[in-house]
Amino acid sequence: MPEKLSLAILGGSGLYSMSGLTNTTEHDLETPFGKTSAPIIVGTLEGKRVAFLARHGVGHHIMPTEVPYRANIYALKALGAERIVSINACGSLREDYAPGSIVIPDQIFDNTKERTRTFFGDGLVAHVGVADPFCPDLSAALEKAVMETGATAHAGGAFVVIEGPRFSTKAESNTFRSWGMSIVGMTAAPEAFLAREAEMCYAIMAHVTDYDVWRVSEATVTVEMVIQTLNKNTQAAQTAIRHLVTSLPEERTCTCDSALKSAIITQPSAIPPSTRQKLDLLVRKYLL
Repeated sequence: MPEKLSLAILGGSGLYSMSGLTNTTEHDLETPFGKTSAPIIVGTLEGKRVAFLARHGVGHHIMPTEVPYRANIYALKALGAERIVSINACGSLREDYAPGSIVIPDQIFDNTKERTRTFFGDGLVAHVGVADPFCPDLSAALEKAVMETGATAHAGGAFVVIEGPRFSTKAESNTFRSWGMSIVGMTAAPEAFLAREAEMCYAIMAHVTDYDVWRVSEATVTVEMVIQTLNKNTQAAQTAIRHLVTSLPEERTCTCDSALKSAIITQPSAIPPSTRQKLDLLVRKYLL
């Protein structure tokens, strides 16, 4: 049995230099869905075991479309993680969500086009519910942890995910605003959906780096602008994670851990043995 991890963090390299992270081990895993973006670092933080994974690889060499989302989520579950906090850079689509602030979104709109969005297929069909795509319990705890840092935080909002790697055109940005979207980024989907299929709690700490390209009084978003804001927010993110780790209860009371209970529609006798074996980590308790 894997050790039980209090939390897994999906994000950037700024979180690997956290003071107080001790007793670290590195896991370079191969999964049925390929290798993870980078080796997963598991260590002790505030007395709790936590995992860190660089979504874009060490040195940020993996494009948003190329991220091995399924391998990353599968590997974190295999290591014993039940909760994931994703650290995302995003552009603001609202006047009141200013650059430098942190958003804990409660909805997602997947506007990507070239990504595999599910673990299922190859003879096993499951229709998982994602009406509320983020774990409400973990999101509430994350919001509280961010607020305790003194950072400007916003709870709620719809996160529209674009394919990337380019930024939006002004027409696209204004269209997203007309749809009622709050922030825009490139990596929250299909991560959130895969986490739900894996029956893991998932919440996002989104760092607003710019006003995208819709706000004509602002400079157009650039990579330099994104990096500068993320560097400023690194301390807040690290402090929030410390607060979160110490406040999370050992056991979950949300419904994320039973997301597949009524989702699998394929008769067990019709599932190919190879598919059953590949997805055993996710479905074994329902196919006994």
